[in-house]
Amino acid sequence: MSTVNNHSIHEACVEACTKCAQTCEQCAQDCLGKHPECAKICLDCAQFCALAAAFMSRNSQFHAAVCGLCADICTACASECEKHGHGCCKTCAEACRSCAAECRKMAEAS
Repeated sequence: MSTVNNHSIHEACVEACTKCAQTCEQCAQDCLGKHPECAKICLDCAQFCALAAAFMSRNSQFHAAVCGLCADICTACASECEKHGHGCCKTCAEACRSCAAECRKMAEAS
């Protein structure tokens, strides 16, 4: 498979992971001090989403396994964010749910 084809296969998931990582970073900053557990899991999620995007971007043989774990972390982050009524948490939970769905597809397709 060519690099172009690999890129198009992973494109939607890479974009979802990148958006989720950015949204989680912002949510973590907003929740810092108010909801430390939320901030902590958002930072974990942001870091793992960035890792998953990197693995897919280089078509690593381990990208499916990383995406599977990323989906689990995104789901946990969404559940934590949904406990809070803040706008940033709602936005973050939505990005996490979307990323989890894309990562599950990627993990199951490989």
